[in-house]
Amino acid sequence: MSYKIGVDISGGDYAPEEIFKGAVLARKEYGEDMVLIGVREEIEAQARKHKVDLNDFTVVHAPEKIDMGESPATSVRRKKNSSITIGTNLLKEKKIDAFVSCGNTGAAVCAATLLLGLIEGVERPGIGLMLPTREGVSLVIDVGANVDPKPMHLFQYGVMASVYYELVFNKENPSVGLLNIGEEETKGSDFVKNVHKLFAAAPLNFTGNVEAKHMFSGKCDCIVCDGFVGNVALKVTEGCAETMGKFLFDTIMKDPLGLFGLLLIKRSLRKFKRILDYAEYGGAPLLGVDGVVIIGHGRSNSKAVKNAVRAAIHELKRDLTSQIKSKINGILQDEKFKQSMIA
Repeated sequence: MSYKIGVDISGGDYAPEEIFKGAVLARKEYGEDMVLIGVREEIEAQARKHKVDLNDFTVVHAPEKIDMGESPATSVRRKKNSSITIGTNLLKEKKIDAFVSCGNTGAAVCAATLLLGLIEGVERPGIGLMLPTREGVSLVIDVGANVDPKPMHLFQYGVMASVYYELVFNKENPSVGLLNIGEEETKGSDFVKNVHKLFAAAPLNFTGNVEAKHMFSGKCDCIVCDGFVGNVALKVTEGCAETMGKFLFDTIMKDPLGLFGLLLIKRSLRKFKRILDYAEYGGAPLLGVDGVVIIGHGRSNSKAVKNAVRAAIHELKRDLTSQIKSKINGILQDEKFKQSMIA
């Protein structure tokens, strides 16, 4: 079965060139139908520059752009002809099967929520992000969609993450943990304690609280937090990785023996870089909306865009939307969980 994947050519720090190149790479590698959504003149200019035949693609003209600093809700309402709004509407109208955007995250989340609606049983969408760990990969949710959630929202994130992880990694009953300042259930704010109670009463493989120091240990498959905490943790991680890499490089360059050693371990360093490179993991799924939306990093290069398309294809093949809906409804009907809500 062939899928139609819409790509927001106008979204991202390196748009339109890197986004265009990523869509072309995805077309070559995955063979799916790529729908390029953006300013037609810019897309045609990139096609001429990179000698790409646009007859192999569908181009949808979106004359307006939503800049990274614009207000999400306001921009979605006012800019009806933006690449984000048009792309989301195409998904709503079933003219594309998935939408990938590396543009304004808030606007992409707002457009998806307003235009696509939410899966039955879900009150707020959440962005799930794959993190490399010592044991493989962990899924962290939410990393920026909802900065002021209610306890039930975080509980729903945990359910969605569990379903996603089980289907993507073929791991039955993945573990779910709650990001907190300590492992004891008495730790944290009243908000986090209430979330803990919801998880403890649900038929999930809940392992309790997870401290930030264990995010990369692989101790837990799915790590749940609110969008503010998750986004801060993500940005701190990115900054730390970049800074440590710079420290290491500067130290090696100042030492003649270090330069010689660098030649010996160059191949290993390339493998190490791939593990930490966000481009390898592509985009993050926006879980909870009634459609497949992949949020790419604002600094995405062509490789990251290509891999974001790959993530969309994987999600489509596994029919995650209906699976999440079924799981959430099943838990909401669980007698033990219903009794805990009454209590």
